[in-house]
Amino acid sequence: MAQSPQSYPNRPVKLIVPLTPGSGVDIVARIVAKNLSETWKQPVVVENRPGAGGLIGTGAVVNAEPDGYTLLVQSASYAANPAIYKKLPYDPLKALVDVNILGITPYLMSTSPSGPYQSLKDLVLAAKAKPGEIPFASAGIGSSTHLAAEYFNQIAGIKMVHVPYKGGPDAMQDLMSNRVAFFMIAFDTAIRQVNSGKLKALGVTTQTRSEAAPNIPTIAEQGYPSYDMSLWFGVWAPSATPVAIIQKINSDINLAMQDKEVQNAYAKAGIRSRQMTTDEFKKFVRTEMTKYEKIAQFAGIEAQ
Repeated sequence: MAQSPQSYPNRPVKLIVPLTPGSGVDIVARIVAKNLSETWKQPVVVENRPGAGGLIGTGAVVNAEPDGYTLLVQSASYAANPAIYKKLPYDPLKALVDVNILGITPYLMSTSPSGPYQSLKDLVLAAKAKPGEIPFASAGIGSSTHLAAEYFNQIAGIKMVHVPYKGGPDAMQDLMSNRVAFFMIAFDTAIRQVNSGKLKALGVTTQTRSEAAPNIPTIAEQGYPSYDMSLWFGVWAPSATPVAIIQKINSDINLAMQDKEVQNAYAKAGIRSRQMTTDEFKKFVRTEMTKYEKIAQFAGIEAQ
């Protein structure tokens, strides 16, 4: 028997995050879960299921009961994956419903402070001197961190070696150990390491500087004016989830975006809240899919 949206939720709700704890999307999921738990008077539990570029966790939601009690919280990688995988185990346009956006943040292009690249110029000059030799990290093949890096390489006219990891924390460890040259890290994750001196920021990926770190220049202002990439986060549900429940979740997330506690937590992490209707988010996701497809094609990334 279908549940009415008025009585939803009447038991715990699970947010599946297909990345490791501590990743940008995990942090956002936990901020929003806390708010929704208070609004719904039900536990909203974050469950991490990393692996295969987010496909394992995403698949778990695709196959879940379409009742609103199992939701996917994923990053822009959701839109990037169709450009990377020849055959996804689900149809991203049909298997899941676009519920709402959870916020937008820059990446911080980061390197080791003890490494050879003390500026973006240093990195580009080194890559041009050794084309196809210098490694860069990503949180996995097809992740948004992968395509954000490939897009920079395209604009800068350099060729580097992609080293995919099983998630952001693993990539960051090797970055700190100087095993890779750079990694596009979600701002909220990177800024703590930059402030503690464990990482050095080479540039912010958005067109304007982050209010949370106004001293860090953008990549655009360092000679690459067309470069503009954001990491965004969203919520999806299994496709047969009742429309009224989808609309309730969308509406309650939009209320969460106006909450002072959420806004303060977002501000500290360098995340901007956004409010969208389900139709607006659906259009946004499809526009992003097209963008990532173009980046992948131009970079000559072979579909896995």
